[in-house]
Amino acid sequence: MTAQGPAEPPSEELTRLAELHGVAASYSPSPDRTVAASATAVTLTLAALGVDAGTEASVRAALAARERELAERLLPPTVVLWSGAPSPALDALPPGTRLSVETEEGEARTSVEGLPPGVHRLSVAAPDGRTAAAHLLVAPSRLPTPTTRSYGLLVQLYSLLSRRSWGMGDLGDLAELSDWAGRALGAGFVQVNPLHAAVPGAPTDPSPYRPSSRRFPDPVHLRVEDVPEYAYVTEREKLRTLLERADRLRASVLEKDALIDRDAVWELKREALELVREVPLGPGRRAAYADFLAREGEALEDHATWYALAEVHGPDWRSWPAGLRDPRSAETARARGELMDRVDFHCRLAWLTDSQLTAAQRTTREAGMAVGVVHDLAVGVHPEGADAWAQQEYFAAGMSVGAPPDAFNARGQDWGLPPWRPDRLAESGYEPYRRLLRALFRYAGALRIDHVMGLFRLWWVPQGHPPTEGTYVRYDAEAMLAVLVLEASRAGSVVIGEDLGTVEPGVREKLRERGVLGTSVLWFERDWEGDGRPLPPEDWRADCLATATTHDLPSTAARLTGEHVELRDRLGLLTRPLAEERAEAAADTGEWLAVLTRLGLLHGTGGGHGASEEEAEIQAVHRFLLRTPSRLLGVWLPDTVGDRRPQNLPGTWDQYPNWRLPIADAQGRPVTLEELAGSARLHALIDVLRTG
Repeated sequence: MTAQGPAEPPSEELTRLAELHGVAASYSPSPDRTVAASATAVTLTLAALGVDAGTEASVRAALAARERELAERLLPPTVVLWSGAPSPALDALPPGTRLSVETEEGEARTSVEGLPPGVHRLSVAAPDGRTAAAHLLVAPSRLPTPTTRSYGLLVQLYSLLSRRSWGMGDLGDLAELSDWAGRALGAGFVQVNPLHAAVPGAPTDPSPYRPSSRRFPDPVHLRVEDVPEYAYVTEREKLRTLLERADRLRASVLEKDALIDRDAVWELKREALELVREVPLGPGRRAAYADFLAREGEALEDHATWYALAEVHGPDWRSWPAGLRDPRSAETARARGELMDRVDFHCRLAWLTDSQLTAAQRTTREAGMAVGVVHDLAVGVHPEGADAWAQQEYFAAGMSVGAPPDAFNARGQDWGLPPWRPDRLAESGYEPYRRLLRALFRYAGALRIDHVMGLFRLWWVPQGHPPTEGTYVRYDAEAMLAVLVLEASRAGSVVIGEDLGTVEPGVREKLRERGVLGTSVLWFERDWEGDGRPLPPEDWRADCLATATTHDLPSTAARLTGEHVELRDRLGLLTRPLAEERAEAAADTGEWLAVLTRLGLLHGTGGGHGASEEEAEIQAVHRFLLRTPSRLLGVWLPDTVGDRRPQNLPGTWDQYPNWRLPIADAQGRPVTLEELAGSARLHALIDVLRTG
């Protein structure tokens, strides 16, 4: 094994200190190569965890203190107990240690035997007089995986416009799509992009993966006409004007080939919702709203306060007056009182959106879907947003999540998302994580976790430094998984981990052990440990969602025709001559087509790439997916009509309209939900999945 790295790697003492705090002093981008993290990266990362390692003396002092702390403590801050399995932390207690447990329900016990799943409070007293208290996280040993195979549709909701939506897909469209797909197509689920609340701006960041809040949804997704009070708005002329503007906005996207304008959509909806809010709630609706406020408590109040303050001071809380940067300050409490009307407005929006999300999931069940809506959990939040403001104590100051250099990106990646501090999570019994999951599972038949490897470790990049000067920070994967399994089991939901790309050894096995499904994309499934050839269908994982593509990859039609290479060439993104890129892409596609032909899955193709040949090849790709044992099969909805354009092209910002494209056909013409329902091409592909 060779060792490479920066000129100033960490000293032995700094390395030891880092390891004791879960900070990596090196990493292995490949089995035969180890790269040392820089001493600067390790020192700054430790500082973000509250550990002074700025001098040799402070390193020695911090190391001695940490070793002493670990040697003397009886329990870690959070203890994990999987149902039916021993707990290493409890087994390590001195003989004769007395235990007492206060359960979530307030029941007192003197043993952990037979404890129900939940987060309880554990106290211990050792014979030598030492005492300790910890959160006791009891979780089922694993999640049940789907017992029957089902297929579903994958869609970026904003891209799915109907003749009723206001310029971008909304929750009414989601319910309509689900109802039709479940009843008419026999689909078992619909997977959507993250619907988290966005940071308002001019313009708003269109990426659903850099939200203001992951816990609360974005009201831009509301179907305004489905709010019960809408029918009783008295200012009908104002409402009529807004509807006319919405018609023009929708037409501009569908008929004039314009991009989806999220800000313009929200401007219209906000004005309409201000009118709707003037309608008094009936007694039942008022009681339901009161229940929502009570259930969400301080978290909702913080969320709504941030949005109210952002209307006055702008969306970056770090530039607000000093007193308002602290959600618990007297200045913030005073401002909240002065802005109570706006705070209530944003609370109301959260309630309405939550209600429509719940209704959408209920629709899937009534339509016969086995899973229902699969929601997407982004890996982090925007540093300027509501969660970063309200939960400052849980985020590592001066740090950003990203990825180290690899074969695809020699400079690494900085995603601009502040990471959670693993120590603060553990001290709280993972409370913010638990509450986040509980909120999402309330209306999710399944949850897709973006970059699920983040439950184990994340690449932290110090502010002002390039991604190459970061390092990995480890999380307590047992605790993170236990919380996930606990909350998913309580909701009766499935969990899908997005485990694409470089995955640390043992991660996929650990996820499978706990019932978390993985993700397999056809073009990446090769025998990487052998000859690199396409992986035979029988060798695919059973516990996964199998699909041909995702929102970050070329559509299947673009890959088959090579148009994804031409797009990257037009944007100046190729790192090699166009001819080389074309040849490599054609060879890759040709190899897969040869496999499909050999297996007898490619029916009715000719010698070119006309419509019939292309459709036959896309159908063959999905016949291949049917040959795998994968429990869930996902169909990228734009693939059903031959869309060429990716929804997101990694590595671009303003060069390409990421997250702003409506679903379109092979000629680039936007296709509505109503047209999708009548598409012969769509039905032919779905018939492949339904008939096998």
